[in-house]
Amino acid sequence: MKRTIKTAVRAAALCAVLVTVTSCFGARKKTAFDTVTISRGSITRSVTATGTIEPINQVEVGTQVSGIVDKLYADYNSEVKKGQLLAEMDRTNLIADLNSVTAMLNQAEVEYNYQLKNYERSKRLHEKGLISDTDYENSEYQYSTSKLQLERQRSEISKARRNLEYATITSPIDGVVLSREVEEGQTVAAGLNTPTLFKLAADLTQMQVVASVDEADIGVVSEGQRVSFTVDAFPDDVFGGSVSQVRLNPQTTSNVTTYQIIVNAPNEDLKLKPGLTANITIYTVEQDNVFTVPMKALRFAPNESPDANDGNTLWLLKDGAPVPVHVTVGINDGINSVVEGDINSGDVVITEYMSLDELLARKREGAEGSLVIGR
Repeated sequence: MKRTIKTAVRAAALCAVLVTVTSCFGARKKTAFDTVTISRGSITRSVTATGTIEPINQVEVGTQVSGIVDKLYADYNSEVKKGQLLAEMDRTNLIADLNSVTAMLNQAEVEYNYQLKNYERSKRLHEKGLISDTDYENSEYQYSTSKLQLERQRSEISKARRNLEYATITSPIDGVVLSREVEEGQTVAAGLNTPTLFKLAADLTQMQVVASVDEADIGVVSEGQRVSFTVDAFPDDVFGGSVSQVRLNPQTTSNVTTYQIIVNAPNEDLKLKPGLTANITIYTVEQDNVFTVPMKALRFAPNESPDANDGNTLWLLKDGAPVPVHVTVGINDGINSVVEGDINSGDVVITEYMSLDELLARKREGAEGSLVIGR
């Protein structure tokens, strides 16, 4: 019953429009204008890009010594503190190396002490002319050699002790274990590349988006600009941040050049996970509390006007007739443009001609903003 009443009211309104058009203009040509009402609002210009969610500080923890992974004390998602024990390497060979170097150091000290006494004795005898220069020089040579050997063995024992310390793997930061790359009993070889045992993230409540911006858009992107982004994992949520860095190093793939930007992304609720793909919008220009009109309104001119619109004129609908108003045009977002001039909120701006059939179709759909005048 309600639908029947609503349909009847709409039909009556449509008939009223038709009666008005007919009675007012009779057989004259009817012209329909599409219009909008001016009001204050905001306008933005933006750049879109795609990036990846990453921790701000990510550290790979490895080992500088080869051997067997003896014990693991952390796993995926483990929260760790700086200095906390993560893993231990098998120490058997490292302890043996340290003992061997220690024995060689003791031997070098004995040799050094002997050669020192021999050198001092030879020096006194040489000063009294009791031994030849050759014997003195030989004792001096043996002393110098033993001294160098002692220093070398002291360096070797420092190295052996340090390698033994490297068998204990500790966390360099406070954070969370993102991945564990080894298993207990696995053999790792430390060569030119340090084997990675764990990947740690410092603080998952502060993330970043590493995004690639096309070279055509990078010129308008700068640090501090507001950014919003979404991720497929939470399609109904919009996350916010700002541009913290614009990197100068270009990335070229398939003849397409892009530049990386870094967007800080607060993550207090820990929804953002490392590796998620982010679709970002960078707001390069924003203006609030300004008059905006559709850009097509700046191209409109009545058929009877002798001049085409120069892009700086709005045609207002006043007392059923188009009236030109000169305006200053500001930024646009591709659809709407900022305008300033002798205009006020509530003014009706003509945007384009439309057929009477289109007008009536819009009326049937309940659309606003279309008027009919006679010409």
